[in-house]
Amino acid sequence: MLVCHPCGFGWSGLSKPVRSRLIDKETIVLRHMWGRFVRSLSPSLLILRRCGTSDSCSKGVLFSTRAKMSLEEAKRCAAYKAVDEYVKDNTVVGVGSGSTVVYAVHRIAERVKKEGLKLVCIPTSFQARQLIIEHGLTLGDLECNPHLDCAIDGADEVDAKMVLIKGGGGCLLQEKIVASCAERLVVIADYTKDSVKLGQQYRKGIPIEVAPMAYMPIKNKIESRFGGSLKLRMAVAKAGPVVTDNGNFILDWSFPDEKEHDWDAVNREIMMLPGVVDTGLFVGMATKAYFGQKDGTVTERSG
Repeated sequence: MLVCHPCGFGWSGLSKPVRSRLIDKETIVLRHMWGRFVRSLSPSLLILRRCGTSDSCSKGVLFSTRAKMSLEEAKRCAAYKAVDEYVKDNTVVGVGSGSTVVYAVHRIAERVKKEGLKLVCIPTSFQARQLIIEHGLTLGDLECNPHLDCAIDGADEVDAKMVLIKGGGGCLLQEKIVASCAERLVVIADYTKDSVKLGQQYRKGIPIEVAPMAYMPIKNKIESRFGGSLKLRMAVAKAGPVVTDNGNFILDWSFPDEKEHDWDAVNREIMMLPGVVDTGLFVGMATKAYFGQKDGTVTERSG
């Protein structure tokens, strides 16, 4: 396998001891090598993954760029800080869905192992349930644990008034149910989810979970009443629409963002439409939000 990159460094430029460490056919991890080039991509780590059989750089090696790594680091920092401040011994914790929550579960598992914490974890989705099981945490449910001390979840967008858009991953109903049972809803996100008003960062719209037979009447009523447009969310790995864990469809509402909205009133009116199961608007529910930044710091906002 040829190791190469856009700056022209190749396998031949590496010493024998270094070559011997690059035999892994799947993943190559180079720490503090190639000097200035490596440091320009990441302070400490460059990950290259074989993604084809060609010897060309474009097909043979996939680079993890600084932007990607800084985004993941931002998620990790927010998740770790939230877990360290809100997860206590002998508590029931709601575990949300999404990429940032993965870091939260990892941190919870670290603290359980290190500190011997006794926790019960309530999942908001199939993904969250699998994460809890894979990390060896105690899995619970709302039937046995209807009261939660806190719930830790991600968000697609958080505005200045702590109104959230959630449901980009299709789990909005279960996320809202779990959040409603928690004394505190703690939001973890990276800097790209922090907005002054909804729609500033997240452009995919507000998810609305609906009964399948009602999606077209609901679409027409919301467009007529509030404007904008609604699209039935289509699946990627299957033909037809996305089907939620609850057997429903999702409409994504691209709302008009040129005017101010009373999101509490909007949410209440949409919820009154027959066939609407729930919306991705979380109004007055979040206690605190943590936003990981590019430089590794974390900013906070309280509800």
